[in-house]
Amino acid sequence: MICTTIREGDDCVFMTKKGCSYNEGACLTIIDECKGCSRASDFETGSYCTAAPDPSLKWKNGICNFATHVKTVDTSKKQKVNPIKASKRR
Repeated sequence: MICTTIREGDDCVFMTKKGCSYNEGACLTIIDECKGCSRASDFETGSYCTAAPDPSLKWKNGICNFATHVKTVDTSKKQKVNPIKASKRR
């Protein structure tokens, strides 16, 4: 349904005929880690995430899985392959 409380005009899964069904009754504003994300939108009442009603919970255990502005770095090491052992495996 279309939100009528804070993010007016935005489609929200927590909106019901009785109002916002999120546990606090409304979405919470973004936190500092969310700045720069393409999912953060500005509304008349402040900046809110369009994907999560409480962005602080998404950042609680590390990087938010919805974050579009954070690049993950592959830290896996490449092992050296012994050519003699590799030829025996084939």
